[in-house]
Amino acid sequence: MELMESDPNIRFNMKHGMWTAGTSTPFELIQGAKDYSMRGIIANIKCPTLVLEAENDDSFPGQPKKVFDSLTCPKKHILFTTEEGAEEHCHSGAPALSNQRIFG
Repeated sequence: MELMESDPNIRFNMKHGMWTAGTSTPFELIQGAKDYSMRGIIANIKCPTLVLEAENDDSFPGQPKKVFDSLTCPKKHILFTTEEGAEEHCHSGAPALSNQRIFG
């Protein structure tokens, strides 16, 4: 709660996560997150999959690459970089570039 009071990014991420997960407290959100895993089911993904990663993602650093490496289906990995201005979570600094790569 103290971090949420002093850091607007943490406050947004926690409040949005709590809303999305239907939890009432940050503790419930974090405890509930333990139930979410691709272990044992990622092999069931058969369709071609695009995995996007942001160089400076502060929400899920390293997770996209782990997913990509675990996939056995046809796959493509795109890394958005600081040089491109698309290094943040969801590539928010460069919507035209991300749209071009996603839909191109």
